[in-house]
Amino acid sequence: MTLSETWFMEGYIDFELQQYRLLAYLNEVKQQFNETKLYPQLADIVNHYNNLLAFRNNKRFLQDQFPHKLAVNTQKLELVYEQILDDDELMQELEHITSFALEEMKGTISEGTEIYDFVEKQLLIEPVGIIPLYKNEGYVFIRYGSFREVRIYNYNITLFEHQDARYKGIRMEYIDSREKTLANTYEQIKIDIIRNIRTLPNPAVFKVEFPLALPFLETLLPVAKRVLAREIEGI
Repeated sequence: MTLSETWFMEGYIDFELQQYRLLAYLNEVKQQFNETKLYPQLADIVNHYNNLLAFRNNKRFLQDQFPHKLAVNTQKLELVYEQILDDDELMQELEHITSFALEEMKGTISEGTEIYDFVEKQLLIEPVGIIPLYKNEGYVFIRYGSFREVRIYNYNITLFEHQDARYKGIRMEYIDSREKTLANTYEQIKIDIIRNIRTLPNPAVFKVEFPLALPFLETLLPVAKRVLAREIEGI
């Protein structure tokens, strides 16, 4: 189940109706968290939480996003929008809905962040060999649980600009898998990758290890991406 950005004021604005919709959504999110699956649920609920805060705290956002009641002006034969902002009873109902939703979402977000913090603390990220000056592109070796398999990804640090702010993100693309043994070490895997791919003659390479076999795509990979991006930024 998904919620739109303005779910709390869509359709008939009624506390019990919106409460039912919200709790059904949160129940599905919690089921995923119970299976230690963080994404995309954690990012989604955080976005909804921030959207509700913006709705309550930003008057301009309130005016822009609030639904309009379409009315017909028969004298001027034109369609006009009549905003519902002056309806005190309706606004009180929205306040009731958003207050309840924020409190419920806060508790669910806490459950997700506890899992995130646990995974982050258990992650081991170290460079493989010497890190070159240019480190915005390279390779990541990921191994978790008791598996010998090492998943190999190409990473690329990208810069996003939005209004007055600039953000750095990380993209990762799966390349191959190798088996780590006493003979086939991370250093040997690095040499083989450089020899076979040849696009980066002296790439930055990192290894990421996690001791438990948690869901890879839904938890380990997204957390590893964020921690790795922070690690590279700090080098």
